[in-house]
Amino acid sequence: MTTISDTARSRGEAWLLGASVRPTRQRVALAALLMGDGHDRHVTAEWLHDAARMTGDKVSLATVYNTLRTFSDAGLVQEITVDGTGSYFDTRLDDHPHFYWEDDARLTDAGTAPLEITNLPEAPEGMEIAKVDVVIRLRPKR
Repeated sequence: MTTISDTARSRGEAWLLGASVRPTRQRVALAALLMGDGHDRHVTAEWLHDAARMTGDKVSLATVYNTLRTFSDAGLVQEITVDGTGSYFDTRLDDHPHFYWEDDARLTDAGTAPLEITNLPEAPEGMEIAKVDVVIRLRPKR
């Protein structure tokens, strides 16, 4: 069993408080796993649930989903949907493209070079484009 350090828990709690999210025991534990080491990451709810279980924190998968939704609503993570069957949650909040590695179902940042997206279609009447997500799917060469 792995343990979450006091430093990671403190960082997680500060991360939540900075976004005015009430720091419950379970939220702090999940926040510590997401941001306790200060590194950005891409996670699924299932990955976060497994990581929490490995630390001995009692948290249901439904609670993990609800907590990630709360974090997303608070602007702490952004949700990236890859293929309609599942979501990844990214702790890096600036607009940036992603690679989706089909062979092992992982999501990573696609570099730091600026990406230019031009000639977007007009939004339907009464709507505006809020965001464009870029996910570049990768697979081994055949």
